[in-house]
Amino acid sequence: MKEHLTHSIFGYIQQAADSLGQPTFVVGGFVRDLIMRNPTKDIDVVTVGDGLKLASLVANKLGRHVKVHYFKNFGTAQIKYKTKQEGECEVEFVGARKESYQRNSRKPIVENGTLEDDQNRRDFTINALAIGLNNNNFGTLIDPFDGLEDIKNGIIRTPLDPHITFSDDPLRMLRAIRFAGRFNFTIEPATWNGIVDTIDRINIISKERIAEELNKMLLSDKPSDSFILLHKSGLLKIILPELENLRGVENVDGKQHKDNFYHTLEVLDNVAKKNSDLWLRWAALLHDIGKAPTKKYDPQTGWTFHGHEVVGARMANKIFARLRLPQNEKNKYVYKLVLLHLRPIALVEEIVTDSAIRRLLFDAGDDIDNLMTLAEADITSKNRKKVAQYLQNFALVRQKLQEVEEKDRIRNWQPPITGEIIMETFGLQPGREVGMIKNAIREAILDCEIDNTYEDAYDFMLYAAKRIGLTPTKD
Repeated sequence: MKEHLTHSIFGYIQQAADSLGQPTFVVGGFVRDLIMRNPTKDIDVVTVGDGLKLASLVANKLGRHVKVHYFKNFGTAQIKYKTKQEGECEVEFVGARKESYQRNSRKPIVENGTLEDDQNRRDFTINALAIGLNNNNFGTLIDPFDGLEDIKNGIIRTPLDPHITFSDDPLRMLRAIRFAGRFNFTIEPATWNGIVDTIDRINIISKERIAEELNKMLLSDKPSDSFILLHKSGLLKIILPELENLRGVENVDGKQHKDNFYHTLEVLDNVAKKNSDLWLRWAALLHDIGKAPTKKYDPQTGWTFHGHEVVGARMANKIFARLRLPQNEKNKYVYKLVLLHLRPIALVEEIVTDSAIRRLLFDAGDDIDNLMTLAEADITSKNRKKVAQYLQNFALVRQKLQEVEEKDRIRNWQPPITGEIIMETFGLQPGREVGMIKNAIREAILDCEIDNTYEDAYDFMLYAAKRIGLTPTKD
C-alpha cells in the first residue's frame, strides 16, 4: 500500500511518530476508501501513545501556518492541511484505545490500548483496516479480520460478535445499513441477525444521531436501498413509522391501490438522479406521508386519499420536530413542497391557464424548479407511454411558467397596494379588514381579473372595501 500514501502529510506524520517512538497508523474509512478508490480528504490516524502530542509535533513540522484544534474531552486533535498540488485534507489524531460499555448508554468507558484493541472496537471489518506509518512498516496493511476480502466480496460484517457490537452501540445498526446501501454491499447473515435481534436498543440513541444517519442515507446515489433494509430489519417502524405505514396493498371489490411505500422510494430515487439537495430528498421521502391516515374506499371511485398533501405537510413538520431536524427555513421548505406537490400534476391534467400558472409561481416562489422536479419524479406508472405523455406535458408547463414569469415577474411578488396604503385610505388600524382587502386584491391579480398595476389595484381596493361597508376617509 506504500505507493498509495502519496500525500505529503504522511511523510510528516512518519517523522513525528518516529521521533516520539510511537507506533502510528492510518485507519478506518480512509483505508477503506483508498482500497475502493473512492476519493476522500478525511484521514484518521491512530497512535499507540499520546495522540495530542503527535498532532502538535506534526503541526510544528508543517509550519506556523498550521494550527491544531484540540478536543481534550474526546482525546482527539485535528489538523487541516493544504497544498497547491494536493489540495486540502483534514487529519484527526487519537491514541489507540479500548472500550467497554454500560447497558443504558452508548458512551463507552475508554482506556488506553494497543492497535489490536483499537481494531477490535471498530464497527465493521471494512473499517478495521490499518496501514503502518512508521519508517519500519510504512505502507504495510494490517488486516486482522479479513476486511480486504470483505471489500472484494461486498460484505458488511462486524469484527466481533454482532449482538454485542450492536447492543453496545446501536447506532452501528444504522451505519451497517447505510454502508450496505451506499456501496451496494450485502450484510452477512450473522451480522443481519444481530441487527434484527437488537433493534429495540435503537431507542437509547439520540434523535440527532439518528437524523444524521438518515441524512447520509438520503444523500447516497440510490437512497431506496437503505430504506428497504430499514424496513426489512424492523428499524423503520421504530424511527419513522409514518413511512412504514405506507406499506402494503389493499384490495376491495377487485379495486386496489398501489403500494405507497415502494412508490415513495421510487420517487426518491428519481429525485436523487436529478438533484443532490438533501431537503428536496426529504420532501420526496415525505411527499405522500399523509396517504395512510387519509386512505378511504369509495365503491364508486375506488381508493381515495383526499387532502393527503395537507395532512402530509403537517406530519412532515412533526417528523422534523421529533427527529430534531432543522426548525427553520429547511422544514418550511419541506412543508411547502409536500403541500404543493400535487399542483403541477393538476396543471398537466387540465387546461393550463395564465391564472393557474401565476398562482403556482406565487405560492412556490423560488422553489418552483424543485417543485417541478418532485412532481416529475412522482410519475412512476409502469405504462411507459403514459409516463412519456406526462413528462411531455410537464415540459409544456415549464415553458408556460417561464413565459408567465418573464411577463409578470410573479415569483415572490407582492401586490402593488400595501397594508399601509389600505389603512391610510380607510383610517384603519391593523386588523381583519385590512387583511381581507389585501387578499382580495392579490386574488384578483392572480386570477387575471385585473392587471398587475397600481391603478387597477387601487380601484379594486375601493370596490373590495365597499363590499364590506368601508368608505375612504380621504380622497
